[in-house]
Amino acid sequence: MTATYTFRPMTAADLPLIRRWLGEAHVREWWGDPDEQLALVGVDLIEPAMDQFIVLAGDKPFGYLQCYRLTAWNSGFGPQPEGTRGIDQFIGEGDMIAHGHGSAFIRQFVDEQFRSGLPRMVTDPDPLNARALRAYEKAGFIRDRMVETPDGPALLMVREP
Repeated sequence: MTATYTFRPMTAADLPLIRRWLGEAHVREWWGDPDEQLALVGVDLIEPAMDQFIVLAGDKPFGYLQCYRLTAWNSGFGPQPEGTRGIDQFIGEGDMIAHGHGSAFIRQFVDEQFRSGLPRMVTDPDPLNARALRAYEKAGFIRDRMVETPDGPALLMVREP
């Protein structure tokens, strides 16, 4: 995948698009109730420790990415280097799945964060979400250990600069 992606800061005007994506079966399977998740995403628009982005391929919006300071949440990830951030993401447009976009845009985003001095990026996918695990591994993350999060058991994955 040689595409270049744009990460446009999300605004309240994007909430209808996010709502549509959250309602897609492939997103709902791992993100849960669309209304509940939309409320959380909406509140996070004013959370200073959370950055939210609409991911675009060319001029086509197709995904969502959130990047957050670990110190703002009780993540259950254990000690991490100061400044470590976490990410979560999904591809909302079904026709963009299984084409390598997930791992490619994750890698591009994390590489940009490392160039800005970020010491480590972590993520915590559901250990049964094989598609997410593959995407994160292809983006350079390694499996660290199982952790208990507020959402249940998760696989902590880590990427270093």
